[in-house]
Amino acid sequence: MQNRLPKIIEPLHLADKRGELHGQIPLKDLTRLCERLVDNSGFVDVNLYFGRDGRLAKIEGSLETTLLLECQNCLQGVELKVNSDVKLGIATTFEQVDRLPQDYEPLLLEEETLPLSVLVEDELLLNLPDYPKHEHDCIIKRATQKSTVAFDETTLKKPNPFSVLAHLKSTGES
Repeated sequence: MQNRLPKIIEPLHLADKRGELHGQIPLKDLTRLCERLVDNSGFVDVNLYFGRDGRLAKIEGSLETTLLLECQNCLQGVELKVNSDVKLGIATTFEQVDRLPQDYEPLLLEEETLPLSVLVEDELLLNLPDYPKHEHDCIIKRATQKSTVAFDETTLKKPNPFSVLAHLKSTGES
């Protein structure tokens, strides 16, 4: 797939023109997302369709990628395949946000233009799990791989620091 995506988009203009965007964005360009990744190589496949449904300006489409996150159990990489459906209602005021149909998420525009990478990155961040983990039980594997430390009896029989106090109490000394 060719990377012919614009850096900056005008969502309302694209909706009026029934624009379509197809291409790839490198993961390394998505800085907030990269903070959560183990490896930022790869691309996001972007397929977005802009249009209007009456007065409602909308963006529909999909984002597809594979992300390598850090497993919260074993701290190794865990792959997450993301196939996110995008269904956004474009709004310029909070009143418009309140009037959006329930099946649309709001995209509140503060300006006429928006970096495409911000739109894509926000949608991907919403798809990340709070605590990424492997599907298999990776803690047990990690525990068996670690070497065990042998304890001898002298390590286990350390003197109790409070034994002196117990001795003083029993003899009545102060």
